[in-house]
Amino acid sequence: QVQLVESGGGLVQAGGSLRLSCTASGRTFSNYLMGWFRQAPGKEREFVADISRSGGSTNYAGSVEGRFTISRDNAKNTVYLQSNSLKPEDTAVYYCAARDYFSATYRYWGQGTQVTVSS
Repeated sequence: QVQLVESGGGLVQAGGSLRLSCTASGRTFSNYLMGWFRQAPGKEREFVADISRSGGSTNYAGSVEGRFTISRDNAKNTVYLQSNSLKPEDTAVYYCAARDYFSATYRYWGQGTQVTVSS
């Protein structure tokens, strides 16, 4: 089992920045690809970004590319999402998730952290 705990959400004005953190416990963190997802009210959960086990490869949704940066520190069992130039449409609950490197399915999920961007 892997337990994931997100933090760093909050209320920010449009154009501002937040850094979300997700700390893992339970199994070897570096064995897992990590991803960030978000779900806005009334909408389906959507992919935001992911990062390879070493941190050498990243992917982003088009809506956040150039504004958000995913990174990880395997020594601290933590993955980050630096979110800059925030827009009201970025308002959502943000979740981190972990998947085995050989699987396409995210197996472990955090409880989420709320990000609210005011206009």
